[in-house]
Amino acid sequence: MTEFNHPLTPDVIQSLQAQLHARPDYRMITNAVAKNGIKQAAYNAQVPAKLNRTFSIELPTGKVANQKKSGRCWLFSILNTLRHQFAAQYHFKDFELSESYLFFWDKLERANIFYDRMIALANQPVHDREVSYYLDNPGSDGGQWAMAAALIEKYGVVPRETFPETANTENTAALEQLLNRTLRSDALKLRNLIQQQASDEQLNQAKTAALATVYRMVSESLGEPPAQFDFEYRDDQHQYQLDQGLTPIQFYQKYFSNDLDQYVVLSNDPSKPMQQKFALPSQNNVVGGREIEFINLPMSKLKQAAIKQLQAGISVWFGNDVLQQSDRQAGLLDRDLYQEAQLFGLEPQLTKAERFSMHDAEVSHAMTLTGVDLQKGQPVKWKVENSWGDQVGVKGYFVMADNWMDEFTYEVVVKRDYLDATDQLVLEQPAQTLLPWDPLA
Repeated sequence: MTEFNHPLTPDVIQSLQAQLHARPDYRMITNAVAKNGIKQAAYNAQVPAKLNRTFSIELPTGKVANQKKSGRCWLFSILNTLRHQFAAQYHFKDFELSESYLFFWDKLERANIFYDRMIALANQPVHDREVSYYLDNPGSDGGQWAMAAALIEKYGVVPRETFPETANTENTAALEQLLNRTLRSDALKLRNLIQQQASDEQLNQAKTAALATVYRMVSESLGEPPAQFDFEYRDDQHQYQLDQGLTPIQFYQKYFSNDLDQYVVLSNDPSKPMQQKFALPSQNNVVGGREIEFINLPMSKLKQAAIKQLQAGISVWFGNDVLQQSDRQAGLLDRDLYQEAQLFGLEPQLTKAERFSMHDAEVSHAMTLTGVDLQKGQPVKWKVENSWGDQVGVKGYFVMADNWMDEFTYEVVVKRDYLDATDQLVLEQPAQTLLPWDPLA
């Protein structure tokens, strides 16, 4: 093969300039893009007209939550599904569970499993790809549905008023930065102890001391979670309700009948084999807790299961890349919303499978499906509850074209009963382990 090591010579640059100037529309496009920006210049004005906000199936929901400047969407989305169930059963529409409570325990659990991984990998160089992956952002806010489920199963839930938001949950950057630095420093200490052939007792003492520091940092930033609390509220009929002396686990078991073991994660990554079970142990956040597993299915199967769950009156957690083809302020999601390829005369864009293969696909956000519009039995658009407050979309709700779901939705969480018999058998298969840096991570 010929070696490619060609400099950009004046002749090459002149050729590039000539190709640009030969385009009859380049001046007009330059003016439009320079003045308005790429997104506005490429905006497809026909999209909003087709995304009206009428849905043939629509769950009754209340005010949206607001994660503010944090990466806790995965916690907001799972708690949305729980509070919708509570609202329907107990007639309290705008009830909200505490995201801060689960966020607290995730920081401690994530530190614990990080230290174990650093001990296990201590004899690998720091530039080893797996070691580097864990060191990259050990105090991250982001997470998966199964990570949230693991926290709920171990610690239960509490009302938002019982463990409210703080400045450090509404804007997590400072805490995340400090945790990252502290965890990396602790990792170095643990690695040095192992290289010095320290005893198990010495390692355990060092790890326990590190966890004590993390617990103090998080407690002083968020407050300490309650061991017991009284649940007091007025329902939508203005009836006073009081339930005293509840632990978070008792509260969860008493008021939330959704057994999380009934739910499964369905993924759609066309670069991987279909009808295959996968696992991401690198994403587990609770030692001995729920494993992150999912089955990869065609997009039609994800939609079918989501529709069945919505028809049963249950909202749907879904993982997606909200950064693609979205108008945040208007609350619109459509594959053709911005026509950048046409604007710049680009070749056809990557397929969904190619985006995964070339690391262009990313699960950047989690939201909640609360409705769908079916025409002749087929979905044309979906109602989406976001966690960005009520100043975006329509009171915080987005409308998602079905073509956007095809392209940029990668996971849905549904009850296993809504899978057909063939796909339920896949759940019993052994899982194939994915590498930590897989795009679905």
